[in-house]
Amino acid sequence: MGAEIESEFMTYLMGQAHVPGTQLPTIQDLAHELGISISKLREQLEVARALGFVEVRPRHGIQTRDFSIAPGLIASMQYALAVDPEYFEQIEDMREHLEACYWSDAVQQLQPSDIQYLRELVSRAWRKLRGNPIQIPHSEHRELHLTIFSRIQNPFVLGFLEAYWEAYESVGLALYTDYRYLEQVWMAHEAMVEAIASKEESNGYKALVDHFSILQTRPSAAPIIEDPGLQHAGLEQHNITGSSGA
Repeated sequence: MGAEIESEFMTYLMGQAHVPGTQLPTIQDLAHELGISISKLREQLEVARALGFVEVRPRHGIQTRDFSIAPGLIASMQYALAVDPEYFEQIEDMREHLEACYWSDAVQQLQPSDIQYLRELVSRAWRKLRGNPIQIPHSEHRELHLTIFSRIQNPFVLGFLEAYWEAYESVGLALYTDYRYLEQVWMAHEAMVEAIASKEESNGYKALVDHFSILQTRPSAAPIIEDPGLQHAGLEQHNITGSSGA
């Protein structure tokens, strides 16, 4: 038995099967057509907007959007993590299984421009890690994984992976600052990218799985790194920053 949709506007959207970018009638006209008050329509419209079904802009009105499961998943994950942060372990487990399952399909569809971009992300990450002060290359981490799987023709997989990274940030994992951990992670990323570039799919898969193992060793966040391994560079102690542009 299907779930009943208790929203006149949502029922209207599904019944019309609008293509993305379709301009919808004004709020006044929609309220009249649906037989509901403008205030009730605004409430239903906000739900549809939060789920990513429509966008509402001043002077542009209401337009339908490309389908993405991400907005709804992001909201659900945020709520789940507020209830119990330990849910992130299950979210991460699902992400690892999805990436492992879709690895072959994903890398086979990558274009030369994608591979070049992946190499640029790795280079940017190393520059941040070897700079002074050290910066956490979080945006590079997120972008690298999303780029690898970007050409999969499955919006549900892509939406979940996008939502995963929002959850990753919300539980503070973008702020982990142990240098050895970050170094190991990016050595694995570099191995993944070079295997992709060399069309060594199985080696890339092994690097992906090894990378997941490294993630299980995440340390506690710390504002200062004291790493004897950095002394060879004459840097006994580094402040590590997690800049928004990282």
